Amino acid sequence: MGGLQSGFTTGACAAAAAKAAACLLSEGTMHDAITIPLPDGTRESLPLSYVRALPDGAEAAVCKQAGDDPDVTDGALVITRIAWVDGDIQFHAGEGVGIITKPGLALPPGEPAINPGPRAMIKAAVREVTDLGLRITVVIPAGKELAARTFNPRLGIEGGISVLGTTGRVRPFSLEAVRKTMECAYNVTLASGNRHPVLVPGHIGERAARRHFRLTDEQLVEAGNEWGFMIDLVLRKTPAALLVLGHPGKLAKLPLGHWDTHSSRSASPVPSVRTLAAQVLNCTVAEATTVEGVFADLTPEQQKYLGDALAEAVQVAISRRLNYSVPVSAVLINLAGDLLGSSGDLTPWQ
Repeated sequence: MGGLQSGFTTGACAAAAAKAAACLLSEGTMHDAITIPLPDGTRESLPLSYVRALPDGAEAAVCKQAGDDPDVTDGALVITRIAWVDGDIQFHAGEGVGIITKPGLALPPGEPAINPGPRAMIKAAVREVTDLGLRITVVIPAGKELAARTFNPRLGIEGGISVLGTTGRVRPFSLEAVRKTMECAYNVTLASGNRHPVLVPGHIGERAARRHFRLTDEQLVEAGNEWGFMIDLVLRKTPAALLVLGHPGKLAKLPLGHWDTHSSRSASPVPSVRTLAAQVLNCTVAEATTVEGVFADLTPEQQKYLGDALAEAVQVAISRRLNYSVPVSAVLINLAGDLLGSSGDLTPWQ
């Protein structure tokens, strides 16, 4: 069986389209495919969907192919329009490309969401054709709809998708890309003036956090399974206080030293939760295959005792990893979003 296929980033697609349009505008030549330089010094040829003249310039399009990566932009059309201008290169957001509205990202508010990496790729590609000034507009017709399936709205990127890619290539299931997105979300939280971020594993935690606390959109940061990465990020960029909220099926792994909580890379927390329950409640705890099942067999009062004890264990584990440099609070919820227990001062979020 062959390996997973890589693809090309939106930035590489925009660069190829820009160079093809520049060839038409500057030289009058049209191509079916175009070769561009990538940041690592290699060159790649990308097929073009079309190249055509415009009344004031030219445009070309590339169909984004993400290989085997589950990229929301896979199959989207990336169009780059160019026109002559005085000066150097100007970047503009066309239909489906977002505008940055919040601080904390790689570019300031008001700029088109064409990241520095793609800008450098686009510039390098067109400079192989012309040294004249160009107005470069990137268009992704499906971008506004696709953006709703990304972190963009929370990051403060409005009106469309971001043009991304530091290498030009899409690596399937890129952990680096996931972590970069999480780091961006955390940076936006701090840059927006929020000194009390809330880390949640995912959507269940996010809904519960909104239900039980008074939060802004920027305060919530998804950690997924990357708790070691996120806590280390908090250690480098310290807030005033940190709230961690989620289901104990994930968070109960942290006191065990499992900072990557993916089920395939960490042990089940059920045995340790049952042991803690027996100690806290001084009773025999029924066999269960899930943490939710352990709690389901308890009375509401017992659930609260166990929930608070488990939340304290989570709080202590995170505090230790942070070298006690940041006040930490922990809240545990069940799958319905109801509170199971808490530890620490929750005042900053109430």
